Amino acid sequence: MSVLPASVPAMTDPRPSPRRRGRGDRPRWFVYACLGVVLVAAVFPFYWSFLIGSGDAYTIRDPNMSWIPGGNFLKNAATVVNDPAVNFWVALWNSILSSALIAASVVFFSTLAGWAFAKLRFVGGGALLVFVIATMAVPTQLGVVPLYILFSDLGWTGNIGAVIVPALTSAFGVFWMTQYLRQAVPDELVEAARVDGANSFRTFLTVGLPAARPAAAMLGLFTFVTAWNNFFWPFIVLDPQSPTLPVALSLLQSNYFVDYSIVLAGVLLSTVPLLLLFIFAGKQLVSGIMAGAVKG
Repeated sequence: MSVLPASVPAMTDPRPSPRRRGRGDRPRWFVYACLGVVLVAAVFPFYWSFLIGSGDAYTIRDPNMSWIPGGNFLKNAATVVNDPAVNFWVALWNSILSSALIAASVVFFSTLAGWAFAKLRFVGGGALLVFVIATMAVPTQLGVVPLYILFSDLGWTGNIGAVIVPALTSAFGVFWMTQYLRQAVPDELVEAARVDGANSFRTFLTVGLPAARPAAAMLGLFTFVTAWNNFFWPFIVLDPQSPTLPVALSLLQSNYFVDYSIVLAGVLLSTVPLLLLFIFAGKQLVSGIMAGAVKG
């Protein structure tokens, strides 16, 4: 006589349950197709610039233009570098100096101000932060005339310092670092540092500054790129003998004829330092964006 088991397993549904996608699953072909389209759209301007920059003055006007780059890029680049009206090496040094100083200053002051707004309690802090954010809504063009008069009275027109000083702080940088430090640093950690006898600045150096590194790296990279590509204010306040790179490249255009092969060769030369910067600091940029996107 057979003995029935004490418990009979429940009947299972013979139909296969739909598979749920997890974090370890590979993306589908549609994701790769979208990424491929984005990659082509991002790379195409560089290829087009290299295509025209490696040709001659009439390449862009040729109806039968080949999509294969020519062999004149080094010649056109040498023309840009050796043009006495451009002052390429002076412009390159001015761009590197101004962009690096502006990025370092914005990161330092924005991190200090962000720490104060995020972790210090003082009267009017919220209203002052709102005022700082509201300044981002004011167009830059409104302050050009009084700013130029000020630097003209100081005798700074034509000096690279006139480009650096107005950009030493950034309202966006203060807002970005405030939001990041408010989420990244627990209040309990700050209180523990104060219990150990650290003052406010010591707490900032030992607690706030290490935690702010990913966001500060992202802010520094974006500030550097913004300062590097700035054309409007340097074009107004600097002399043609001591320009930045965007201003110097604008001198390649004549009144009646524009040699686009020379202009685009110069544009590609000006992007090389930025590409090198992103190659060496890209990991910090991605980690800063991800850390700012994740709460906690």
